[in-house]
Amino acid sequence: MDKANLLGEKIPKKVIDLAQKFWKKKGKIYLVGGAVRDLLLGRKIYDWDFTTDLKPEEMLKLGAKAFYENKFGTVSFLDKKGKPHLEVTTFRSEEGYSDKRRPDKVTWGKTIEEDLSRRDFTINAMALELKKGEKGLETKLIDPYLGEEDLGNGILRTVGDPKERFSEDALRLLRAVRIATQVGFTIETETFKGIVSETKLLREISAERIRDEFFKLLMSKYPGDGVKLLYSTGLLREIMPELINGYGLAQAKHHIYDVWNHSINALDACQSEDPITRLGTLIHDIGKPVVAKGDGEERSFHNHEVAGAGFAKKLAQRLKLSKKQADKLYRLVRWHQFTCDEGQTDKAIRRFIRNVTVEYLDDIIHLRRADRVGSGAKETSWRWELFKKRLVEVQKQPFSIKDLKVNGKDVMKELKMKPGPEIGEILKKLFAEVEEDKEKNKREYLLKRMKDLA
Repeated sequence: MDKANLLGEKIPKKVIDLAQKFWKKKGKIYLVGGAVRDLLLGRKIYDWDFTTDLKPEEMLKLGAKAFYENKFGTVSFLDKKGKPHLEVTTFRSEEGYSDKRRPDKVTWGKTIEEDLSRRDFTINAMALELKKGEKGLETKLIDPYLGEEDLGNGILRTVGDPKERFSEDALRLLRAVRIATQVGFTIETETFKGIVSETKLLREISAERIRDEFFKLLMSKYPGDGVKLLYSTGLLREIMPELINGYGLAQAKHHIYDVWNHSINALDACQSEDPITRLGTLIHDIGKPVVAKGDGEERSFHNHEVAGAGFAKKLAQRLKLSKKQADKLYRLVRWHQFTCDEGQTDKAIRRFIRNVTVEYLDDIIHLRRADRVGSGAKETSWRWELFKKRLVEVQKQPFSIKDLKVNGKDVMKELKMKPGPEIGEILKKLFAEVEEDKEKNKREYLLKRMKDLA
């Protein structure tokens, strides 16, 4: 059995069911783009994208639930629950990219080869024809730009002239680095030169599109390699120039790396599956160049976490993060420099938890672990393990005013007071006592004590 038919064995039933509808209408259907690439690499496929010689209006007559509401020839086919799950686009050719993103003019194409000619990279310009055979599905690999060869050699190369491809859609500059990072490929020399010469085109791309590509890079297996590739191509200066200021900036004490390499190593060591936590890990020391004092290994970085938190706010705006994402990024950077000391009081640890919030405790633990490993230190220590246990234990104690056995209504009833700020002040005083001694959190005691505090 040839390779194409071996790939056919990996095609899921939902795809075959859809292909059969095209066969009945004498239509051709091809699996295209990253799905073919990932099939050849043995990677999990998240997006099954297809192209066909049928026009959108013809696809809507295939007898499947589908809709079409765009000018690019893409028809969305619905699953049994009425949700889009597979997309098929008519062969097309494109002209003009005045916004550096989308074609100004789209015309229907006649052949699969014509359709593949408009794609970005050779490893994405392959198609797997899904054909009706005597025994069911048969497949044929269409590869006019030798993408399979580049795939075997671990090379990322544009289809045709790099500058032309990047000028069509400037996001391809970032996509090149992201894809190379995800699959562990080397960017071909002329393609690399094309990226370097066209970095400023990225300014034409929306912050949202840049953010989404950057997050995919951060979530790859070796994100540090991706960030270093962004630096070497010049793209990092367009996305996050402040990070570059740590390059060559030596550190003192337990650090064996400069700020730049420490940040890269910490990112690679981060085990979180959350892009905001990984981003926080990458930029946690970004404030150090701003506050640095002294030279070489005697250099100090007092309050770098405060400076870094200020940058985190600006970056959140730049990348158009949601309000919740921005808050999380700020907290992770602002409070990453916490103390793990067996002499810390429960009150101090509760204060730390309030600053970070209970919701983001696991995230800052991920960041701190990565920070340790990225410094060349051991993954853990007895103080670190003790601190993590105490984070759990102190949450079993009264943690905030709402944990008191009395509330504002009790204060107003017992003291015959009307609503006002005085109620809150009394509750704060009661909580301060309970925080010092949890045994005082008894309703009878608090009802009596509030009269003393009035």
